[in-house]
Amino acid sequence: MKNLKRFTAIAVALASASFNLYAKDEPVVCASLLTQSHPFYIALGNGLKEGAKLQHINLKVSVANQDLAKQINDIEDCITKNVDAIVISPVDSKGIRGPLKKAERANIPVITVDIGAENSKIVSHIATDNYGGGVVAGKLAVKQLAGKGQVVMLSYPGISSVEARLQGFRDAVADTDIKIVAVQPGKTREESMTSTINMLQANPDTDLIFAFGDDMMIGAGLAVTKQKSKAVVIGFDGMPEGIKAVDENDHIIGVVKQDADAMGKTAMKVVADYLNGKEVKSEYPIVPVLYTGK
Repeated sequence: MKNLKRFTAIAVALASASFNLYAKDEPVVCASLLTQSHPFYIALGNGLKEGAKLQHINLKVSVANQDLAKQINDIEDCITKNVDAIVISPVDSKGIRGPLKKAERANIPVITVDIGAENSKIVSHIATDNYGGGVVAGKLAVKQLAGKGQVVMLSYPGISSVEARLQGFRDAVADTDIKIVAVQPGKTREESMTSTINMLQANPDTDLIFAFGDDMMIGAGLAVTKQKSKAVVIGFDGMPEGIKAVDENDHIIGVVKQDADAMGKTAMKVVADYLNGKEVKSEYPIVPVLYTGK
């Protein structure tokens, strides 16, 4: 009986040691994504998963579906489970502050990807140089319009990455005779088409539309066709469907191409380095490039 008890105790100890070793080798990380209905976020999610495999991270992915309340619940659940780190693309850069403050109090490091979080303690932010990408789009607009014309833009209020893209575009055309005559929200392809139709009807002399994402670019392109407008479209993201849209539509003249896969893998590398006590930078900008067709 004594030998049996001793054997049981040793087995429990070994199992505990194995579990602890596994936990140490495989830190648990929560990732909360804005959506998975957008090609960019599908690619980002895949990049995170591949990066997690490379870094030996146990990654738990949740999708907010552009619902702030759901994202808050998902993050608070991660905090309750005392995960090792949180990776997040916020639905609302300001609205996510509450749960991220709870993560800070729980000593859980937070890394933002693609979209920043305002007034929150963040270990690192991995994203496309959104402002720089907006400047690239603006320069293409200046070239296309020879420095003169009317522009409308699609936006996503409350999303810092989108605001940075639009601001970069504005700054790139600031010293020209290009005027931005309207800005309307376009969170989905359908909403972008409707918003663009509204803007084109109100501003029939529109020469160019700047759309902050592939779906928005495609929606704007559909609006141009429906309205038989002379306007051309510049987009952002450059996922396969976006690249195809540039190749196949004369009125879609270019897209600023992001590297979502590199972004996801970089985020997982930053998480691994931070958890292993290595120094990490506060920002890791992923440089975008302009695609204007085959």
